[in-house]
Amino acid sequence: MKEIIFEIEEDEVDGGYVATALGHAIATQGETMNELRAMVREAVQCHFGDGAAGEMPRVIRLHFVRDEVLAV
Repeated sequence: MKEIIFEIEEDEVDGGYVATALGHAIATQGETMNELRAMVREAVQCHFGDGAAGEMPRVIRLHFVRDEVLAV
């Protein structure tokens, strides 16, 4: 596997950010973007570290999802 993609959303209720991997059962969160990046790396290493879940990805891609509401 060359890369894994995480969808990043702001947590409107508690603040911070939530990251969910596409196609894998990996999710984590962080209060800041720097904390989230560290948590994502750690989650990927834990998930793929023993080799049971497959080959360790070489790249982690963060895809930011942002909803905007416009008044009419």
